[in-house]
Formats: sequence, structure tokens, C-alpha cells
Amino acid sequence: MKQRLQFFAKAPEIMKAVMALDKAVEECGLEASLMHLVKLRASQINGCSYCVEMHGREARRDGETETRLYLVAAWKESPLFSERERAALAWTEKVTNISDNGIPDDLYASTLAHFSEEELVKLTVAVGMINTWNRLCVSFHAIHPMPAAKAA
Repeated sequence: MKQRLQFFAKAPEIMKAVMALDKAVEECGLEASLMHLVKLRASQINGCSYCVEMHGREARRDGETETRLYLVAAWKESPLFSERERAALAWTEKVTNISDNGIPDDLYASTLAHFSEEELVKLTVAVGMINTWNRLCVSFHAIHPMPAAKAA
């Protein structure tokens, strides 16, 4: 695969705005460990190898275990995630796949059992943000870093 274009170089002003929103999301007050899981799960759903690699690497750097990172894709079947993390992952999946019947009332209610309304807004913007990055990276074939010995 070959990168199609450098989106930062081709549209610097809009990318500056994207970066400003990304910074606001990073500083919104939701726990970093939760944000890593959300970013990783949305990126898996969207098939964004660049973001899967980056967010997995960043999560490991911040202390996340390899086992939990491997199991994000199968979080429903694993007891390794807290109820709050499970609520965030369920919300992330539905918001990422919002065209598949929207957000059901029962999911909204169950998510509010683990997040305040303010936190739910922040979480939803965070999910939207990673979906924006995924769409940029997938559309323009952003290539994740690869060790030279492993490159195909």
C-alpha cells in the first residue's frame, strides 16, 4: 500500500482546526486509560491500521497491559474490563456505527449509569474525534511505522 497524500500538507488550515479539537479532547478530563481503549476500539472497527498501531503503542507506553490491548476487540467476552470501560466501549461501538439504527434508549440509559451527562458529551466528542482521524488515515492510506525487518 502506498500513501495517497499528506493531508496535513494539502489542507493545513482545516487540519489546524482538527488538531485544536483533538487537543481539547485530550484535555477534557476523561481518564487517559479509558481514552486509549476508546480510540483503539473505534480504530479496529474502522480498519485504521495507522491508528490501531499508534493507540496500542501509546496505551502500552502509559502502562496498559498487552493482554487487555489484545482483548479490546473481544471486550464483551473478557472480564478484564471495568463496568465503566465496558460502558464506554459499548458506546464507542454504537457511535462509530451510528448508521446501524442509531443509539438505542437502553444503551443511553445504561451508559449514564457510569458517566455523568457532561462526561457522556466528552466521550461522544472523543469517539467522533477518533472517527475523524480514522477517516482521514483510511481514506488517504496513512502508513503506520514499521520496523524495516518486518516490512513486506
